[in-house]
Amino acid sequence: MTDLAQLELDLINAIGSAESVAGLEDIRVAALGKSGSISGLLKGMGALSPDERRERGPVINGLRDRVSSALTARKAELEAAELDARLLAERVDLTLPSRPRRKGGVHPTMQVMDEMVAVFADMGFSVAEGPDIEDDFHNFTALNFPPKHPAREMHDTFFLKPDPETGERKVLRTHTSPVQVRTMMSQTPPIRIIAPGRTFRKDSDATHTPMFHQIEGLVIDRDIHMGHLKTTLETFIARFFELDDVHARFRPHHFPFTEPSAEMDIRCDRSGGKLTLNEGEDWLEILGCGMVHPNVLRNCGIDPDEYQGFAFGMGVDRLAMLKYGVPDLRPMFEADTRWLAHYGFSAFAAPNPASGLS
Repeated sequence: MTDLAQLELDLINAIGSAESVAGLEDIRVAALGKSGSISGLLKGMGALSPDERRERGPVINGLRDRVSSALTARKAELEAAELDARLLAERVDLTLPSRPRRKGGVHPTMQVMDEMVAVFADMGFSVAEGPDIEDDFHNFTALNFPPKHPAREMHDTFFLKPDPETGERKVLRTHTSPVQVRTMMSQTPPIRIIAPGRTFRKDSDATHTPMFHQIEGLVIDRDIHMGHLKTTLETFIARFFELDDVHARFRPHHFPFTEPSAEMDIRCDRSGGKLTLNEGEDWLEILGCGMVHPNVLRNCGIDPDEYQGFAFGMGVDRLAMLKYGVPDLRPMFEADTRWLAHYGFSAFAAPNPASGLS
């Protein structure tokens, strides 16, 4: 076997046994690089006679071409094998379910507010709204709050800075009663509205927060009396908590804007560390209510000798706690998506009295 044949055999065997593209590159450099074995043969052609060059040239060039082809073919094989190994290592199993995506939900306060609006709308009430920032007249004076009433003091109310021109200090409304005032001053009786919205007071514990939500109701018409008030509220509580009947009582109370005034309690059972409504021998205060004070009617331009009415107010957040078992009010306003994922509601389950509220 000639030296060229042996060189070709050695190179072809080395190329075939190369296990990586990097190892194959070393073989290429050793054969075809500037100092490679085949390159050396080509450089030595200059020292040969013309006849010898004509004889050996085609042989050496053929060797170079065959080795180059073998290198190219083996490189393609190695690159394909490396790609297959990489795809196998990085493959995604499409038969597995995707990771769950975090979905939004309706906050319990908004859910309960929608439930309450649905019940009252079915009873013939319309929704009225007003500004969060109120003046003294709508928030206090028109509602029969005396000038020195404690609710006007700093420990209850958020006061804004005085107006530089008038000196008036507006407030963050402490209830949604100003909406009742604005409605009575802009509409002619009969009036039947509810006023849902945010309210603000300086208070913070497990059942109170500086910002909370209320729904207040107002009915103004001729010949309205306490019987209408009691029936309205008992009907609402029964529908809201989805009860067949309600064991409730009305205790005398005092509110500046109603006379007589009352607080509505519902029977409950606190035994075993669990609160159960409409059962047991204990009572739980649910809301405040009463007949609209004649002074309030006069302040709003309504003759109390011709029209009477009743009003009520309740905390939306506290009713959400009672209905859905939320133990502490404060996490409802902490923007924790984990809490919302646990207590939240589907946005597609709009409450209505026909198909159910909860």
